[in-house]
Amino acid sequence: YTLDIERCDLESRINNTTHHTDQNGIDRLIVRRGLPFTITLHLRSGSQFEAGVSTFRLIVEIGPLPKEQSGTKSTFSLTDSALKTAWSVSTNSPPGNVVSLSVSSPPDVPIGLYSLTLDQGQKVKLGEFVLLFNPWCAKDAVYMEEERDRQEYVLSQAGLIYKGTTKRIKASPWTFGQFEPGMLDICLKLLDENPKYSSDADADCSGRRNPVYVTRVISAMINSNDDKGVLVGNWSGDYDDGVRPSHWTDSVAILHQWADNCCQRVRYGQCWVFAAVACTVSRALGIPCRVVTNFGSAHDTNSNLLIEFLYDEDGNDISDDSVWNFHVWVDNWMARPDLDAGYDGWQASDPTPQEKSEGVFCCGPVPLKAIKEGELNLKYDAPFVFAEVNADVVEYVKLTNGRMVKMGGSSIDVGHFISTKAVGSDERHDITHLYKHPEGSLQEREVFERAKHHHELQQKGEEPGLKVKIKVSPDMDIGADFDVFAVVTNNTEADKTCRVMFYARIVSYDGKPGANCGFIEDLTMEVPTGKEKRLPLRLEYVDYGDTITSDRLIQLVLIVIESSPREFHKAKRTIVLENPDIAIKLLGEPRVNQKLSAQISLQNPLPEPLQNCFFSVIGASLTDGKLLIQNVGTVGPKQEAKYTVEFTPTSTGSRTLTVDFDSDKLSNIKGYLNIEIKE
Repeated sequence: YTLDIERCDLESRINNTTHHTDQNGIDRLIVRRGLPFTITLHLRSGSQFEAGVSTFRLIVEIGPLPKEQSGTKSTFSLTDSALKTAWSVSTNSPPGNVVSLSVSSPPDVPIGLYSLTLDQGQKVKLGEFVLLFNPWCAKDAVYMEEERDRQEYVLSQAGLIYKGTTKRIKASPWTFGQFEPGMLDICLKLLDENPKYSSDADADCSGRRNPVYVTRVISAMINSNDDKGVLVGNWSGDYDDGVRPSHWTDSVAILHQWADNCCQRVRYGQCWVFAAVACTVSRALGIPCRVVTNFGSAHDTNSNLLIEFLYDEDGNDISDDSVWNFHVWVDNWMARPDLDAGYDGWQASDPTPQEKSEGVFCCGPVPLKAIKEGELNLKYDAPFVFAEVNADVVEYVKLTNGRMVKMGGSSIDVGHFISTKAVGSDERHDITHLYKHPEGSLQEREVFERAKHHHELQQKGEEPGLKVKIKVSPDMDIGADFDVFAVVTNNTEADKTCRVMFYARIVSYDGKPGANCGFIEDLTMEVPTGKEKRLPLRLEYVDYGDTITSDRLIQLVLIVIESSPREFHKAKRTIVLENPDIAIKLLGEPRVNQKLSAQISLQNPLPEPLQNCFFSVIGASLTDGKLLIQNVGTVGPKQEAKYTVEFTPTSTGSRTLTVDFDSDKLSNIKGYLNIEIKE
């Protein structure tokens, strides 16, 4: 029969203490996965629970669109005991009007804010709780065996960050403050602000079961280079419009400033600030974390594992590569089931924006063991981190005639005194041995050569034989002229003579070919042994503009024929031309039932006018369910189409304004803006 629930006690005081989350407070339920927690149902007079007679189900859900199949929703009934691989609920309460339930979560479910609902045909929401990673649970991917390590790397709210030079290492105090009021909610908000959540919220929430995924999100969101991240990096010396990086002493002020100002970027940070804030967020979510300083830290811009210093004849440095006096990142502790056995444990992750990883400014996590052994094909970003601690330095002078003359190089200028705070004390703990073999040792040189060899093969895809591939330009915008390249590499021991055919044609998203828009036919190419030859193909708007579809896809096909032995090679690649962006700027404070304006603009990227230009705007609870359409007429080359739209939000919360641009020669251009509507 149905239970008539008067109230539900989530037993926050007892549960939070048991789950090592009581430093967050005891006013709400915060628990760790893989460990049971207790809730108590108080029934109204006349209602009674009786085991075997009273039936109900519990439902836990996370995210805006929870689904059973993605693990963001689970429905489960009373069982005799806790299950280890699924959500479960059990009780040993005697008959009566007070029911104590033990709820168990698996050790691999997503972390974050959950709702808890009781279903007896009618659903009753019992409350909400936050679920975190659990370094105390042996089945959790972040499990740490030693309690003193957990105290340092999860529960400690203060630490030391090392700066200076190898000759003078100086410890600076930092307050991480991960349990200060509001911090946990801000850290969860940081996850929700990441672009992956915006594009597919349920997939992102589901991904939060994995500390590797969460660590990459944190690494990307601490900097603000390509998202609504926390900090702006500034190494210019001019900080008049923000806070000097050296002024910061804690993460709390930075995260509060970010969250309290609608996720506007906080100015300014440098490497130790990025790392310290990443440490705060990691520890708040339950991922063990430490801040690490590398003295003599290399920034390898071209991924060749060499730091190439280039000078002109006057001695001026004209290099892209650099070696920093010190650089600071974080290590996170986790298992790596996505890799072969042996790579669990500390993983390096660097939130300072330096180079892109899979299109985003983030770095790691990569196992320290992979860095030490030069295994640069392991995820994520092993070549960049390896170079930071182990690159060789070479120096060149560029003569006025363009010739490069090599000067003395050094293999011992990079990666010294890699430091972190010791467990349980304020001593400096040198962890260089975890990142690299002793400097100058035979093992260290062997690892460098192995890494260089692996990386060269990995980058070039080199195997014996003739290899063909297609490379493209970085900027391929609709309306632009640009080059694509046929690349032929001869990894044989003999020179090769080849016939080359290279062409481009329009293609639609379902693979149907269209008109040709570029062609090189039957060209003879000589490729010496061990060399690479490139052949450019110019794609011009005048050739593709009239026939390209709204999908903006072009298929490239390369055919190479060896003359002796007569062998055929083919490469194929489909490229998509970049749209112009639609800029959307709010004019005013978004409040419910108050008129709001947004300025919308798009620049015509084509070398010819756009006719019949329209903006269409719609947003649930923003535009009263109507599609607002504005004809902006003709827009000349490189001119802007503009539209100021007015609408009145009808409810609070996060809403999305969606914009579409259409014209005779450019269509299917979308833009949107998430707007937080306040009371």
